[in-house]
Amino acid sequence: MTTNWTVTRILRDRNAGLYLVGLIVSAFGTSALGLAAGVWVKDLTGSNGLAALCTFTVWAPTLFGPALGTIADRVRRKPLLIRTNLGLAALLLTLFAVHSHADLWLLFAVLFVYGTTVVVQDPAESALLATVVDRDLLGDFNGLRMTAVEGMKLVAPLTGAGLYTAFGGPAVAGLDAVTFALAAALWQLIRAPEERPQRPTGTWRTQTVEGVRELWGHPLLRPLVLAGGATMFLASLSSSTTYAIVAALGHDPAYTGVLYAAQGTGSVAVGLVSGPALRRLGERRFGAAGIVLTAAGVAARAVPSDPVILASGAAIGLGLPCVLIAAFTAVQRELPGPLLGRATATANTLIFTPNVIGLGAGAALVELADFRLLLVLSGVALLATGLLLAALGTGDSRALPAQDASPPSLTPAPPPPPSQPQPNAPRTAAKSPSEANPA
Repeated sequence: MTTNWTVTRILRDRNAGLYLVGLIVSAFGTSALGLAAGVWVKDLTGSNGLAALCTFTVWAPTLFGPALGTIADRVRRKPLLIRTNLGLAALLLTLFAVHSHADLWLLFAVLFVYGTTVVVQDPAESALLATVVDRDLLGDFNGLRMTAVEGMKLVAPLTGAGLYTAFGGPAVAGLDAVTFALAAALWQLIRAPEERPQRPTGTWRTQTVEGVRELWGHPLLRPLVLAGGATMFLASLSSSTTYAIVAALGHDPAYTGVLYAAQGTGSVAVGLVSGPALRRLGERRFGAAGIVLTAAGVAARAVPSDPVILASGAAIGLGLPCVLIAAFTAVQRELPGPLLGRATATANTLIFTPNVIGLGAGAALVELADFRLLLVLSGVALLATGLLLAALGTGDSRALPAQDASPPSLTPAPPPPPSQPQPNAPRTAAKSPSEANPA
């Protein structure tokens, strides 16, 4: 009943409703292109390595998150998101010129700009979200975001594959371009003026360091973000064993799609209950519980049984998003608006960069050691991470006094007046656990 009431309360808000509609549209286009890009490169080159490089190219700009996040604190966030959406819509249309191996440089260039733009958009969207949604409902709203994104990933890849088979890669790029254009249109429907922010003082490097210092000096956020990064690293080691697991079960590689769906189902479910769970447990205990559940799911993947493997995938999908929802909700609640863009981008980098490292390390380790041993060791390490996070305290940000880890010259700006709430972004390509660690 509580969950249904809070969901209804969120959906009745005009800005929140527009955001979720735009998110569903954008997640559909992004998921479709994410699958098609790799298949497109595989068809043009026959190379598995180049196909895998598509995902790496999109994720690589995350390494520069703290610096790119300063952009979201220097300009008005709503116009920034409108312009970047329209810019990406136009950029994706250039992929209609990709016809052969010689044109692949253009595809990879577009994917890199795509990933860079997302790194800029994410903190801008998160900063606006913190002002438009009640503080007590941020966990519910972030859970609904997760449900929307993961729900689209249950249907979009198949749609993208069908569209690619029928019309080729440019058609899928065109579909994603349309979703960006629709997102910009949804922004136009939001009637909430945004004041121009005061231009931050100091150099770009100084501004970047301020965001890092604010996040790192916070007693709640630092352990949550570090636990999130450790979890993503260990989960990515597990995901590197997926094809070995499928082979051990005696199935064709296409069976990975079934595992992907099982994980996605779990991620959809956790989005619906995350708000009440956060209020009951607090951020640290909620995140810790999710990590422990992920540990059990990862270790269970060593059992050579279809029902066990599918159940473990659902458990990972249910547990893995918890620490991410907890960490980013706490960032939104705890940090002052003028620094929120930079700090959010820093959190993105600290959480998702270990995922990229883990994918590479896992690809090497699965060739050197028995995949079952890798799964058991990863599960044990995840269990230790979850227990350590739980031992640090309840971690309810609403019970903590306001923290100020910034230099004396930085004073948090007061929140915007209730009569002029800022809008939330209707289009985001926020990263999700299944995108980083499929199956």
